Amino acid sequence: MAAPRRGPDPLKRFRAGTAIPAHPLALDSRLTLDERRQRALTRYYLEAGAGGIAVAVHTTQFAIHEPHRGLLRPVLELAATTAAEYEDARTLLVAGVCGGTAQAVKEAELAADLGYHAVLLAPFGAGPLSEDELVDRAAAVGTVLPVIGFYLQPAVGGRSLSRGFWTRLADLPSLIGIKVAPFDRYASLDVVLGVAASGRRAEVALYTGNDDHIVGDLLSTHPVDGADALEFVGGLLGQWSVWTHSAVRLLEDARRAKAGDHAAMRELMAVDSALTDANGAIFDVVGGFRGCVPGIHEVLRRQGLLQGLWCLDEDEVLSPGQLEEIDRIWQAYPHLRDDDFVAEHTDRWLS
Repeated sequence: MAAPRRGPDPLKRFRAGTAIPAHPLALDSRLTLDERRQRALTRYYLEAGAGGIAVAVHTTQFAIHEPHRGLLRPVLELAATTAAEYEDARTLLVAGVCGGTAQAVKEAELAADLGYHAVLLAPFGAGPLSEDELVDRAAAVGTVLPVIGFYLQPAVGGRSLSRGFWTRLADLPSLIGIKVAPFDRYASLDVVLGVAASGRRAEVALYTGNDDHIVGDLLSTHPVDGADALEFVGGLLGQWSVWTHSAVRLLEDARRAKAGDHAAMRELMAVDSALTDANGAIFDVVGGFRGCVPGIHEVLRRQGLLQGLWCLDEDEVLSPGQLEEIDRIWQAYPHLRDDDFVAEHTDRWLS
């Protein structure tokens, strides 16, 4: 059953810019879905002030898309029905879809049936498709739901894509935004310049997915060809699946800073390197991002939202030394955390 769409138009909210956490997957020790804790995570994000949630994306573990696991529908449906608990919700529901054209379209149809508003189209599982074929795939998916493009870094399953690809993608009428997450400044600029060359530049919202450069992206403006400058209006981030209450405040500070609030700008400059350092530990940069998802789980476990670090791939564990790095940043940057907010509400979220 589709979730009710209450409140203002979620797509309008998306275009204006908001905080969208990439939703993790709560499992128990048997590697089955822990529905109680999965609901608690959704409630956490919405009550922390997130304007949307992205489900079945990399942070949720791409393995849930494997049909034999039987998890894609239950996980998508659980997030949608939990979001519907909030009468005044303006929650944008984003479903991650992947694979070749047939699979991606089928997954988009499932998301539409469950009341989702848009899909985040990942290159993961698309095989050897050319850039032209990837554009055709996006166009096919766009006949079902509005599409958010995704520049996923190669270390976790993405691929390098040309500036021209982003122009062609932006020209699709169904494309409403792009999550820019190559973790590479030159590649990120390729997306900006590619969108700038499109006839739809004013209709495509840019979201940072560069968890290593969040503050920099949110503060940057990109004047191109003498037209109105392009800028990142929000974030769709795995990093924002933890400490979300603080992340929402960070996005608000970025807006104030860009409007001329010098105090907000100073606050952001003080947070910039600390947030990148914390992300390096949580996402396991030293280990080549192999411990990224367990690192997120460890933060949520410490806050009482998850019970363990279990992943569908039992080999997906913290890297050697990663736990010690998380210990270090935990002590070094208490101002980045939202422990008090979580502690105040956890029992109710888990009820």
